[in-house]
Amino acid sequence: MPFTIPKHIAIIMDGNGRWAQRRGYPRVFGHVRGSSRVKGIVKEASQLGVKALTLYAFSTENWSRPEAERKVLFRLLKKYVIREGEELYAENVRLRVIGELERLDSDVREVLNNLIQKLSGNTGLQLTLAISYGSRTELTRAAALFAKDCQEGKVRPEDMNEALMEKYLWTAELMDLAPVDLFIRTSGEYRMSNFLLWQAAYAEFLFLEKHWPDFTEGDLRLAIEVYNKRDRRYGGVKP
Repeated sequence: MPFTIPKHIAIIMDGNGRWAQRRGYPRVFGHVRGSSRVKGIVKEASQLGVKALTLYAFSTENWSRPEAERKVLFRLLKKYVIREGEELYAENVRLRVIGELERLDSDVREVLNNLIQKLSGNTGLQLTLAISYGSRTELTRAAALFAKDCQEGKVRPEDMNEALMEKYLWTAELMDLAPVDLFIRTSGEYRMSNFLLWQAAYAEFLFLEKHWPDFTEGDLRLAIEVYNKRDRRYGGVKP
């Protein structure tokens, strides 16, 4: 049986705070350690031939966290974007960011936009960072945009179908890569947490006990091996 690399992998990078607390450190120490894992996972995914990788970096619900913790998270995000820009360019990675970006501080938006522009011509791994992202917000926004287009006579209500709906989602630029093949969550939690609800409708799910700071390139390869043992029927029956 041929070994298949999933086209689109989505990861909830969960467990940074708990990883730190179990070791007697402040939660922010876990975020620092967790941010250091992103580089290796992105590079491994690229070299394995994964076409799209979406990382859940900051959810809409994360805005309720203490301000000090939020500041650390965004500082780490800026450092990653500034520090890894050249290597991402060399790896032919293209970057996109999805979510309510208008809620981000202007300095964060600026460094993100600069790197997005720098990598815009790359044709390798399509890396998406979900920041200030919530799938329910994405879906309600899509419905509102469709309603507005109906009011303006651009489309009719009866035109709505799955293909058209996907054009209103934040992941529209990924086109045929938008559907998630493999959905990974670290830290032992068994829920989607409002992440890519539409896109992951037929994904294979893998929930790992490891916290994100302990997630390695080897774990990514093992996850893909597990994916290859799954029987994806999409609701049908194989002969």
